[in-house]
Amino acid sequence: MLDYIIVGSGLAGIAYAETLLQNGKSFKVFDNHSQNSTQIAGGLYNPVILKRFSEVWNAKSQLELADQFYREIEQKLAIKLDYKIPIYRKFFSVEEQNNWFSASDKPKISPFLSTKIIHTKYNGIDAPFGYGEVLHSGYVDTVVLLQNYHNYLKNNNWLDENTFDYTDLQIFDTHIEYANLRAKHIVFAEGFGMHSNPFFKNLPLDGTKGELFIIKAPDLNLDVIVNTSVFIIPLGNNFYKVGATYHWDDKTSIPTKEGKQELINRIKEILNCDFDIVEHFAGVRPTVKDRRPLLGTHFMYKNIHILNGLGTRGVMLAPAMAIDLYDCIENEKPLDKTINIDRFKY
Repeated sequence: MLDYIIVGSGLAGIAYAETLLQNGKSFKVFDNHSQNSTQIAGGLYNPVILKRFSEVWNAKSQLELADQFYREIEQKLAIKLDYKIPIYRKFFSVEEQNNWFSASDKPKISPFLSTKIIHTKYNGIDAPFGYGEVLHSGYVDTVVLLQNYHNYLKNNNWLDENTFDYTDLQIFDTHIEYANLRAKHIVFAEGFGMHSNPFFKNLPLDGTKGELFIIKAPDLNLDVIVNTSVFIIPLGNNFYKVGATYHWDDKTSIPTKEGKQELINRIKEILNCDFDIVEHFAGVRPTVKDRRPLLGTHFMYKNIHILNGLGTRGVMLAPAMAIDLYDCIENEKPLDKTINIDRFKY
């Protein structure tokens, strides 16, 4: 008998699979790659909400766990994932500078905000008021992570790429059965695909569509991540990842003309150099209105669980949330009430 079946192999599924491996548990992952929010994610990890200059929930502990998590995967798979690059928040006024300094005095945020205004000149960007530097930031190459971790799962016969059929799941008091497999537990980590899940489809997962570009800008000499109305991430060789849009009505993963034009307009507000659009992506982020993940055990079935709702901060949240869910299931450690699905009626 397996210890677990995991449904979904985006950031949440990968984080849970890795947590199981570190604890000597057996598992099988089911994923038909129908959801692509991880594939198109910016991959940023940023301990500060820059729109409001406020702290990210549990940022310090999440960053510590994420740093260890990605470092161990890099070593195991001999790949490069984690790029520790400062985020520069472009200031548009003296008032924004003052707000930055006020935020940097707050004890929970001060470790993450430099109090020195950066006046580095970058070709293609005018910044007369300078930049504020966010510390302990960077990005994870989620495309490389997905490709390599999926291959790792395949090579070890831990991945089944057939679409999961909920009607074939049999639930017993001591275990579940599916596709000739028996397991003690099943964890659903499907992202926006949760809306097709009969056990959890009534949870308030909104889903926020995002679109982003890969651009080429030979005259832009950027070696940091710049954040304004969009983020600009240097990928090397004059390529940059730029995003992202936020739309709440369209729940498809199809790039749109409207999203393209919105991104172009925002880029032109920042860059005064030429750029070419190399690729245009779209996906639906698994977001929740109260901006907290969805973790826990089904109210009727003690062996059916969920790990979802990581939203726009998946690369920071996934390792910590996987550990929290594992400790809840295996060690009966209560989940924080703000992330437990028991906070909702479903």
